Amino acid sequence: MACASRAAFRHASWAAAFLLCCVTLPARSEEPCRPGARSETVAAGANDARSIRLADGRELRLAGLAFIASSGTSGPAIARQATRTLDELVRGQTVVWHAPKTTPDRYGRIAAYVFVNHAETPVQYNLLAKGLALVSAGATDADCRMALLREENAARTARLGLWSGSGYALAAADGAGLRANIGRFAVVEGQVVSVRRSGGTIYVNFGRRWSEALTVTITRRQEPAFAAAGLAPRTFEGRRLRVRGTIDLRNGPVIAAAGPEQIEFEP
Repeated sequence: MACASRAAFRHASWAAAFLLCCVTLPARSEEPCRPGARSETVAAGANDARSIRLADGRELRLAGLAFIASSGTSGPAIARQATRTLDELVRGQTVVWHAPKTTPDRYGRIAAYVFVNHAETPVQYNLLAKGLALVSAGATDADCRMALLREENAARTARLGLWSGSGYALAAADGAGLRANIGRFAVVEGQVVSVRRSGGTIYVNFGRRWSEALTVTITRRQEPAFAAAGLAPRTFEGRRLRVRGTIDLRNGPVIAAAGPEQIEFEP
């Protein structure tokens, strides 16, 4: 009887320990960048550095990424390498893709995060980690954006791909270098000299003269969104920022920041 009781006690203790383990062990966290609808199909190959052709005829555009212009000194080589890398990753493979929106763009492409053979991370990580792409200026969820930026920063630190030269991390005070990239997407870094307000616009100035350095514009209507993200424009003066977006020319080089995802405090 005593043996039976001890056996029952051991069984009950084991069961309790098993239940406690099941209750207290944290669930495995899922990698980010899985928004919206999930679909699965076979990829026929890469059309170019930013898009994938599916076996059923549809086309996917890699969400969250921007690519350098296929011009200039190293542009064509980087573009070819990015296309080749993407094609090697996806051709003939089963791809799972998550699309924030299923409506195609004007070119018929669906923006999506693409996972090959049920991998844990999207192909976007691979291109960023090799220095073959940039994180775009478009909004995405915060966890996904941070994950993409980690891959980009690793390639930047290792000076891989497009970061091996000096043409893609532009200096905010280099007016000539900025003017050479008018109309292109770029990542620009520098120290803010002043923050001014005029009418409905906030001007973040990286130089004393507009014509010689970058100016970032933020509308006052957008200011609450920046503040909510910990990027209140009034705190920028004297800080070093990293800004991404398309460089325009308005008396001097300008990037219009439509949302806080375009600006980071430099690490």
